[in-house]
Amino acid sequence: MPSPPERASSLSPASFDLEEAPTFEDIRSEPVSRRQTNIDLARVESLRLTHRSTVGSSAGPAPREEWLPFGDGKDYPPLLPDPEKYVVGFIGVDDPMHPQNWSMSKKVLLSVILAYITFTASFASAIFSSAIGAIAEKFSISIEVATLGVTLYVLGFSAGPTIWAPASELIGRRWPITIGMIGYSIFTIGTATAKDTQTLFITRFFAGLFAASPFAIVPAAFADMYNNSQRGIAIAMFAMAVFVGPFASPFTGGFITMSYLGWRWTMYISAIMGFFGVVLLIFFYKETYAPVVLMEKAAMLRRQTHNWGIHAKQDEVELDLNDLITNNFSRPIRMLLTEPIVFLITIYMSFIYGILYALLGAYPVVFQRTHRMNLGVGGLPFIGLILGEFAGGVYSLIGAKYYARKLHNNNDIPIPEWRLPPAIVGGIAFTIGLFWYGWTGWTRSIHWMAPTASGVFTGFGIYVIFLQCFNYLIDSYLQFAASVFAANTILRSAVGAGFPLFSRQLFTNLGVQWAGTLLGCLALIMIPIPLAFIKFGPRLRRRSRFAPSPVVFEEKSEAKNAKMRQREGKLRASMFTYLNGFSASARFFWISLTIPPRR
Repeated sequence: MPSPPERASSLSPASFDLEEAPTFEDIRSEPVSRRQTNIDLARVESLRLTHRSTVGSSAGPAPREEWLPFGDGKDYPPLLPDPEKYVVGFIGVDDPMHPQNWSMSKKVLLSVILAYITFTASFASAIFSSAIGAIAEKFSISIEVATLGVTLYVLGFSAGPTIWAPASELIGRRWPITIGMIGYSIFTIGTATAKDTQTLFITRFFAGLFAASPFAIVPAAFADMYNNSQRGIAIAMFAMAVFVGPFASPFTGGFITMSYLGWRWTMYISAIMGFFGVVLLIFFYKETYAPVVLMEKAAMLRRQTHNWGIHAKQDEVELDLNDLITNNFSRPIRMLLTEPIVFLITIYMSFIYGILYALLGAYPVVFQRTHRMNLGVGGLPFIGLILGEFAGGVYSLIGAKYYARKLHNNNDIPIPEWRLPPAIVGGIAFTIGLFWYGWTGWTRSIHWMAPTASGVFTGFGIYVIFLQCFNYLIDSYLQFAASVFAANTILRSAVGAGFPLFSRQLFTNLGVQWAGTLLGCLALIMIPIPLAFIKFGPRLRRRSRFAPSPVVFEEKSEAKNAKMRQREGKLRASMFTYLNGFSASARFFWISLTIPPRR
């Protein structure tokens, strides 16, 4: 009996040797006629497409003493002489089974399904806010306590990626996202039927935990299907779903709550939307994760050939607790604390995300309290934010064509910093929108259309900043994108969960004009963040062990290098300045909440 072969080494990202990855100089030194071919071959044959990232390790035979009896008096058959010959793969760059080679109509259909379930999950996060008054009255609790229904749901977004991201890399995208939507729908029904506050808040948290599956998986599914030139448009669709949902739910939920249906039907309708998404996923969605696609191919070949040794690399994977902890807890935190790009971009995106949920409490202060609109009509000014989102989408699509042209001229080698200039435009628009809202919404003597119009600038800025920063992180850390997603989502959702708890008090105690000024000043401070990474990003990525993206570097003299080091020192000092500013702002927030409201 041949002895069992040694266990195969781990194929997790942690085992990938960054030093062996080709540099830009290696690629640039090749003949121009060969660059496109080599890049395309690398795209299909790279570890990312066949087994680049996983939460486990490749399984080898167990020690013989652990083997189960074969049965029927038979001895163990011999092992496969060369297991690698039985591993299936893609046939080349044009393999029709590879998701990136599917027809555009098929990819668009799957993208629409993914965008819909993302919209549903984000829609449910904010529709609860329109029913807070009715819920507080029903359960005899304060408005602040009732707001926990929004906070706990968004907090579920923070915890969810640690479950759904590794699951999608182990068994594929389809079933984790389907199970997530089933769980979300069931717990949302639990919220609708809640008889006490304990049930209400517990079901909201678990609904958010399951609803986090689209946020963790959809960007990865888009990366499965689209190449560098197309992925920006797909992520634009994802970002639209993420932000339009919370802005569409206040007036929808407001009219439902005011009607004979009552606040419980805001939850029932959200659950119905979730179950409809489950139907779409089960009957129309196809698996996009390439390693699992190869598993399906291997299963088909086994049935056709009756050669039961045929398998895919993903079939060899066993769940490894150590890799699971490293990839989904340790590495995201380490990247957040040691990578300036990840840290500052995530801080910026977290602030933007927090403002999104802060507006759920700020808009009622202006339109329902100051302008005396009812619950449904008072939610209609959110349409200004939605219009701004669509304007940002058009702007991003125009920019995507310009980006695709630059990418083609650079032999399809992406430079992450190309994503950032629109974020500066978005940052300026976002800041203008906050100042505009504060100084036009504080008094009834100014027409309600003025603060409503400010939402166009605010929505435009939120969308463009989020989209471009998201694409920048993906391009910078493509190999470790799952860890970057986890780090970004955990901090961003935690911040987003906290803002609704104090936004209403902030705008009440400080006054709309000064609360808007405070947030506008914070937004103004953050505008230089993308500009700093346009200047220093390539050098920071070159020194990073997590960002092996190709970067163009010109030869510099010693004087230029010394000057660059001096600028890097200034960048580090700026980081500490930002942190000190956030600390001071937090103290100011706390003081503002303790000041009695003005009468």
